[in-house]
Amino acid sequence: MKPQILVVEDDEVTGDLLKFLLERDRFEVLWLKDGRQVLDCLENEVIADAILLDLMLPYISGLQLIPRIRSHDRWQKVPIVVITTDATEEHVVQALDAGADDYVTKPFRAEELMARLRRVLRYTKNV
Repeated sequence: MKPQILVVEDDEVTGDLLKFLLERDRFEVLWLKDGRQVLDCLENEVIADAILLDLMLPYISGLQLIPRIRSHDRWQKVPIVVITTDATEEHVVQALDAGADDYVTKPFRAEELMARLRRVLRYTKNV
């Protein structure tokens, strides 16, 4: 069974690129475009193996979503990799302190992003 990655990205170009890269690497992709859709997934018990999360989203920001994801029993250990244009130290620290497992800034290097995703997936399999 293919690992399922939840991509939370409102930008069409970036979302299409992430979907392509993930599917090429044999992941199944569920692409959401705003924070409300993430909350719907939490309530409907959709589960993913990892989350690629943009911070700047419509309705509910990624920074607001991280603690909500972590407070949900079935999602507590799902790795979250933040992928965003915001490289400020303050937001990196806030995201990691809120429960993100990694932080990647845009523009990202495709192979590095895939390696970071595979790393967090390996780590959660061993926990």
